[in-house]
Amino acid sequence: MSADPRPLTVHDLLSMKAAGRRVVMLTCYDAAFARLLEEAGVDVLLVGDSLNQVIAGHETTLSTTLEQMIYHAAAVRRVSRRAMVFVDLPFLTYQVSIPEAIRNAGRVLQETGAHGVKLEGGSPMAETVSALVECGIPVIGHLGLTPQSVHALGGYRVQGREAAAADRLLNDAKRLEAAGACAIVLELIPAALAADISRALTIPTIGIGAGPQCDGQVLVLHDMLGLNEQFAPKFLKHYGKLAQAVREAVRTYASEVREGKYPGREHSFE
Repeated sequence: MSADPRPLTVHDLLSMKAAGRRVVMLTCYDAAFARLLEEAGVDVLLVGDSLNQVIAGHETTLSTTLEQMIYHAAAVRRVSRRAMVFVDLPFLTYQVSIPEAIRNAGRVLQETGAHGVKLEGGSPMAETVSALVECGIPVIGHLGLTPQSVHALGGYRVQGREAAAADRLLNDAKRLEAAGACAIVLELIPAALAADISRALTIPTIGIGAGPQCDGQVLVLHDMLGLNEQFAPKFLKHYGKLAQAVREAVRTYASEVREGKYPGREHSFE
């Protein structure tokens, strides 16, 4: 847990980058986990549209709705005290027009109390990022493997291996920073490219499958806790084996119920 209980702000993210302190980000979708992550000292809780896969069971993030994001973000923000809460804008809630992006992002902040939003895309999104920031809405960008573009990218593959693609990603990062983004997630890009982008920016980079030289790291909570055993890409480290623990706990409960051991006298009222 951080010794400083003061709520974090976007200025703290910039200060952490300047001081060389790594930003700790995890996805979070509910109040129970938000409380635990707060107690563990996580800096940024990302209410990711990955909830469409992790919580709702869909194959991609594409069918995520704004109402889903608002519901889960409100639950997370309700118990967060120190950590910043950022919320993914779902597919087609910010790409159609800038006024629509402002309206939807503004609704997220109004109805959830979140600190800002995250959106995918490079240079084509710079004008949208600028407009949101001018309205007082902090924005985190997202480059590299952008899950909302999974079909256009041909699947979940490493991006930026070729020189032209690497140059484009570096330019995109600079454009997003110039537009006012307060941080940029870099997903599934070569470690050397992520290091180059991180050195070129004054705002922090948050890596996921982008090597150790980013200014912070993010993982999907259920993946790093070992709740999603079928998902094991190279970049993922399981910091827990909760799926196994859940199975064992439930099997013990079921066995005790069937054998009449639970509830015993110690768990019954006289």
